[in-house]
Amino acid sequence: MTSRRGGDDRGSVVAEFAVALPAVALVLALGIGALATASRHVRLQDAVADAARLSARGEPAQRAHEAVAAAVAGASVDIAPRGDLVCVTASAASVLGLRISATGCALAGGL
Repeated sequence: MTSRRGGDDRGSVVAEFAVALPAVALVLALGIGALATASRHVRLQDAVADAARLSARGEPAQRAHEAVAAAVAGASVDIAPRGDLVCVTASAASVLGLRISATGCALAGGL
């Protein structure tokens, strides 16, 4: 016969797991969302750099808009000259509901 010291511990592991599981799921979901947002931001930054080079070469503005839209769907694009530079700024929504933006500039008239 075994004697029990203290209280009855049956079911305590299940209760602890039930309390910890939502916290683990939340941390995991936020981590995945942060990685997806960072990936989208990198794609947006690359797209605006390409669009700035296209605009600086004298390509039509529509071509720059298409370059950004091909990389990041739903991005809004603004093209503006800044002295000797042509700068492209784009912004888009992220997975976490945040707004991400990126700017890229290139020397006007460049190749």
